[in-house]
Amino acid sequence: MPKVRIGIDVGGTYTDAVAIDNDTYEIIGKMKIPTTHNAEEGVSEGIIMILKQLMKKNNIKPEDVTFISHGTTQATNALLEGDVAKVGVFGLSTGFDKKGAIKDTNPGNIKLADNRYLRTEHVFCDSAQLSDEIIKEGIEELIEKKAEVIVASESYSIEDATNEIRINEEARRRNLYSTGGHEISELYGLKMRTRTAVVNASLIPKMLETAEMTEKSVASSGIEKSLMIMRCDGGVMNVEEVRKRPILTMLSGLAAGVAGALMYEKITDGIFLEVGGTSTDISVIKNGSVMLKNAEVGGHKTYVTSLDVRTLGIAGGSMVIVDNNTISDVGPRSAHIANKEYECFAAIEELEGNLSVKYISPLEDDTAHYAVVENSNGSQYAYTLAGAANLLGYVPAYDYAFGNQESNKRAWLVLGEHLSITAEEAARQVLNIGLKKVQDIVLQLIEEYKLNKGFSVLVGGGGSASIVTPALAELMNMKFKIAKNAPYISTIGVALAMVREQMERSIINPTEQDIKRIRSDIFNKILKSGANEQTIDISIEVDSQKNILRAIATGATELRTKDLTTKEMSLEQMKRVVKESLSHENGIVEKVVSANRWYIFRSKQEKKKIFGLIKKKDSAIAVLDREGIVRLKAQEGFVYEFTRDNIKGFETFIDEHTTYSDANATPPKVYLFFNEKMLDLTGLQSKEQILSLAELELEMVNKRTPIFSVCCK
Repeated sequence: MPKVRIGIDVGGTYTDAVAIDNDTYEIIGKMKIPTTHNAEEGVSEGIIMILKQLMKKNNIKPEDVTFISHGTTQATNALLEGDVAKVGVFGLSTGFDKKGAIKDTNPGNIKLADNRYLRTEHVFCDSAQLSDEIIKEGIEELIEKKAEVIVASESYSIEDATNEIRINEEARRRNLYSTGGHEISELYGLKMRTRTAVVNASLIPKMLETAEMTEKSVASSGIEKSLMIMRCDGGVMNVEEVRKRPILTMLSGLAAGVAGALMYEKITDGIFLEVGGTSTDISVIKNGSVMLKNAEVGGHKTYVTSLDVRTLGIAGGSMVIVDNNTISDVGPRSAHIANKEYECFAAIEELEGNLSVKYISPLEDDTAHYAVVENSNGSQYAYTLAGAANLLGYVPAYDYAFGNQESNKRAWLVLGEHLSITAEEAARQVLNIGLKKVQDIVLQLIEEYKLNKGFSVLVGGGGSASIVTPALAELMNMKFKIAKNAPYISTIGVALAMVREQMERSIINPTEQDIKRIRSDIFNKILKSGANEQTIDISIEVDSQKNILRAIATGATELRTKDLTTKEMSLEQMKRVVKESLSHENGIVEKVVSANRWYIFRSKQEKKKIFGLIKKKDSAIAVLDREGIVRLKAQEGFVYEFTRDNIKGFETFIDEHTTYSDANATPPKVYLFFNEKMLDLTGLQSKEQILSLAELELEMVNKRTPIFSVCCK
């Protein structure tokens, strides 16, 4: 039996599990059971149940498991349902900031959903007067007010956390869960830092209980590898880190799908659409990375960065609205909400004889204008987006969403006759209305993240991927692909996710020492989260507008030892991949340089403009690894090869492609490729910062090792 990676995704309705070959990424086994919300041990009981069944069914021994992770909606659900602990905030400040700090460290009751609140209590002390006795009195007051978790929050604790640590130590001596603002964020902004720490603290008791129970159960199964938990930014962390920062698991369910697209499908640039029965989650992959933003709780921003995902109430089960004998809308109600079966999945005998169109209210307060087809027995089936896509031939016969074509056709013939149009015209109207809503979000994301539409691909995941993705690609004139094992893409993402950590600091004009310090700190932090030292990659970004220095680290839990040359692609195959990825069907592709893992190609293509009278040359760069995976695409990119001894040549290369203006000098976006590593330097704002980090990363590289630099505007 090969080494196996196991991913378990706990959803609101079902818990899914997959086992994946660690070397080939092939799926060995997959399984689905109802989520055990009402069990004595909660969702953890279902995790253990499905783990044992998966291992037994596929003859997986405990020693075969090299990685095990699970994603959960528990933190998100706890916040939505108000199932959180009451938090006591111990605020601190002194001097001129004291008056503002009293207000900023007292978040009050944070609204989570309708009639659901995260409740807090507050005490405050002048930092200059803080003593052991005052700490004890403050904690005692919060306990009397029924606080279950303590948060210590001081104005400048990111510079000196001594007082927060003292309060936390006393709280723990009283057997209380506690956390400090400095543990959650290293950014200035007392109000947001306090709020983020409070939300995190409110989740600790429930998440800790489940995490420890699950960890023990996994260990009892004989698996020696540490259990990893999915984060909201698409990475994973170990249980020890979940104990401190459970807030990072919030929205992790949304991140799992795009992690699958990134790792399993090896997408470099594109839009990922995870299409379910009720909603579609839409997110961006750019240069092989997910796009992140600050997460919100109750309409308030926090210092937690999560996947930037746009959720839209359009999906496979979206129902059809008819007003005045005209199709007027699709969704937001779904067949699931209405408790109706889809028309395209009805048994043929259910749609025989006299059929008629009726109108229903899925929920009590809805207007009765959602269309269903009713048979002579009074059974009703919803008209859905899935039915429209099936009728128009977008769903292939082997697909998860492929329906009963005869039943579907009969249902739509009845709707067409009812509206005095053909069945196909009715289906086309429905599909166009639904697609327009998705297209608007996709175009917004393309503009917001400056994606090159020609380089990008629409990737469909989820059980209803084929209902939306092919038709949307046709409408937008874009390439598309349906992810392999699309219904399990989120669970695959959990199984393949990398360990991830992010660190942000408020620093104006960071120096070389600042950059070196944050790099060292993030390295140590990701080691604690479970990453193998030799697999860690670190990127540094400088946000000069917000004065934030940011470090992002990723790594694997184990050092993969597979022979990467076994799948090495030929040059001709690579050239075909380059043409396809750059949309250069008639491009002339040439290899620029190659060494070790990396191959860099340039493609040139002539495009005719203005009735074919004017020809425009289009040039682009593509960087592939030895397996033929596109790792970078750049319009009008430039390449320079050097060694560690010739760092001066690299400096000149940066100067040649720097944009100069009266205000400043803007360096190009720079990437380095050497040995097995891709180093992203695009987040840095000056040549000095680029050179400083490059020299640090290249310090241990052999003097004769070829280093490739790619830069673009």
